[in-house]
Parts: sequence; structure tokens; C-alpha cells
Amino acid sequence: MNRRDVIVKGFGATVATTMLTGIADEKAIKSEFKLKYAPHFNMFKHSAGKDPIDQLKFAAERGFIAWEDNGMMRKSVDLQTKIGKTMQDLGMEMGVFVSYSGMHKTDFVSRTDKDFQNSLRSKMKEALETAKRVNAKWTTVVPGNVNPKLEMGYQTANCIENLKVMSEVCETQDLVMVLEPLNWYANHPELFLTKIPQAYQICKAVNSPSCKILNDLYHQQITEGNLIPNIDKGWSEIAYFQVGDNPGRKEPTTGEINYKNIFKHIYSKGYSGIVGMEHGNSRSGKEGEEAVIKAYQECDSF
Repeated sequence: MNRRDVIVKGFGATVATTMLTGIADEKAIKSEFKLKYAPHFNMFKHSAGKDPIDQLKFAAERGFIAWEDNGMMRKSVDLQTKIGKTMQDLGMEMGVFVSYSGMHKTDFVSRTDKDFQNSLRSKMKEALETAKRVNAKWTTVVPGNVNPKLEMGYQTANCIENLKVMSEVCETQDLVMVLEPLNWYANHPELFLTKIPQAYQICKAVNSPSCKILNDLYHQQITEGNLIPNIDKGWSEIAYFQVGDNPGRKEPTTGEINYKNIFKHIYSKGYSGIVGMEHGNSRSGKEGEEAVIKAYQECDSF
């Protein structure tokens, strides 16, 4: 029996109990979403407690069927295994974890030598082991900083060659690297990869099912805007979305981005992947955590 069946049957039982007693238990009615929104560890820590397993269970109880964790590879093997087993039992799907970040370094766009590419192969083999433990399909890759002493054309070519090497490893187990363009203005100055068209060009050149785009709409609102047209133009190479409102990088409805329209748009295009909740909470404590849940319920009500 899958989780959706459990929810439907649980809802029916709640209705029956309410008809008999006149008392409704709101916690027994699980909220459902059209898209797979993925919280992360500590987003609901005041409601669920500090234990990561309890946080997963709380999210599942509130209708979230996906999860993501940038720091998964830094967790112990035992904890990774426990997280994977718990998510499987709950009927939850694992989203992205970061496997390679060249942040503050220029190696990825400057080097294609044997030693460097062997280090990339080693890193992706490690990522494959993590992915198996937590049943992950996607892993985030950030190429790193731009090299001010090297023409952009050469840097792009180097980036493509290195991604081809990494893709060869990922393809053996169908793990998909998702390249994340990040904004240079508010958070990450001097980065090489900043825009969706740039990532689209690179993915087309790598030409691998294991090299796609992570479209973080918070970053792209800052870097280039024009969110829905760029979603449409880059659609064939976009494998994953993350969200956060701007300004502030908090939950949807707290800033300028019309996430209800965006969620409706990608849903209408048949998107069945994960939408990572890559943001903070605008308010603290349990009240703030409930506000996050309500924001997604509102934006998902299209």
C-alpha cells in the first residue's frame, strides 16, 4: 500500500469518526500537493525536534513526499542509510545533495589535466555510493569561480570537458548531475555559471542524460528574471527546480515572485520532478514553520 492510499483511507476514517462524534482531528487530515515540494533538515525543527528522522516523519505527516539535503555527503554512512530507509518507508523521494562545489576556486574552468579529472571521477564515485544509500536520482554540481585571466570561451570548453568526464561515471547508475547557476549580485560574486542560457549551452555540448540544469528561481530572479520564458526555452535541459522568494530568500508569498503562476506553469507542462524548498523561514519558531506550510498550500492551490 502506498502513502497516498494510506492518506485517502485515513481521511475516510477521519470523516467517519467525525460523523459519529462531531469532533474533527485536524492532524489526521493530511495535506496533499500537486507538485513534489522538498523541505530540508531543520526547516521544521521547532515542530519536529532536532532528530533528522523525526523531521522526515513530521514532513510526511504534513503532506510532503520529497526531501533534499545539500550536506548529505558529509553525514555518516550509518545516518545516510537510516535516512534512506526512513524515506522509503514513508514513501518519500530524495532530491538533490551536493556532490561537487568548486566555490571560491577556478580549477574547474581552468584545468583538464589527468590528475584533476581523476579527482573528479573519484568524487562522483563517492556520490554514487551516497545516492544508493538514500535512493537519490539527482546531485548538485557547481563549477566554481570564473578565471579572470582566461577568456570565457576557453573556460566554457574546459567546463564541458570536465563535465563529460563526470557524466561518464554518473551514467553507470543513472545519476543526474544538475548544474546550478547562482546569482552574482546578492550571494555568490565571481562565479562562472550564473544564467540558464549559459547552463543550457553547456548541457547541450556535454550531451549526456547525466548532465542537466537545476533552475533555482530565487537566483534566476536576481540574475536574469523573465522566469517563465526562460523555463520554456531551457525546458529540455531542466531536470530540477529550487525556489525561494526575492528579496530575502524566504518562503513563497514573502517577496516579488508569483510562485502560484510558476507552479501552475510547470505543472501544466507535465513536470513530475522535485521542487526544492531552498530558502529560510520568514518567521521563527513553530509559527514560522506553519507559515511555510501554508505558503506552499496557497501557491499549490491552482
